[in-house]
Amino acid sequence: MTTEHATSVRSPRRERTRERLLDAAFTVFADAGVQTTSIEAVCEAAGFTRGAFYSNFASKEELFHALFERKAREHLQALEDLTASIDADAVATPEGFRDTVRRVLSSFELDEPAHRHWCLMNAEFELLAMRDADAAPEYLATQQRLRAEVGAVLDQLLERFGLRFTVDTAVAVDLLIDAEVAGSRCAVLGAPPEQQSATRLESLVDLLITPR
Repeated sequence: MTTEHATSVRSPRRERTRERLLDAAFTVFADAGVQTTSIEAVCEAAGFTRGAFYSNFASKEELFHALFERKAREHLQALEDLTASIDADAVATPEGFRDTVRRVLSSFELDEPAHRHWCLMNAEFELLAMRDADAAPEYLATQQRLRAEVGAVLDQLLERFGLRFTVDTAVAVDLLIDAEVAGSRCAVLGAPPEQQSATRLESLVDLLITPR
């Protein structure tokens, strides 16, 4: 599966159509699942015809991958924007450091419906890759690329404030992201706060970050 079907240069109208299809798919895929959702259902939710769909995406799977990539990029951009705004005084004390950590973690939080949909989308992407051998390489490549980018952002932030991970950056990022995913799923399931993302991640930060 590939997103090469969509050209790099799109008219504003075509870009709006593409974005509406992605917005509709975000809700429909999360509610009904990728496998059981038809292209017609996505088109109906977006208010377009199949022709509009195929002028932007070659398949339902391509749409799904484009959607996942877009949402992951939004999370990464939020993280980059926040880290760029943090000054040294913010982490000068233990209390300030913990507050900064909470702010960084909150950059991944969405409102209640969007949070649930994003958790379900993550699960759908993973299940699709586990069930379809053709989808697995792209899933793994996307995960590795995005985690590497998150690691680069966090390394830059820690270096600015004289901090470092106690383990290899890739290992630390895996632990943090996996904890965030597990905590988010617990939140969707109605688990108590101590089992949700913020608590899990704050505990990990104490273990993974130390002065240089």
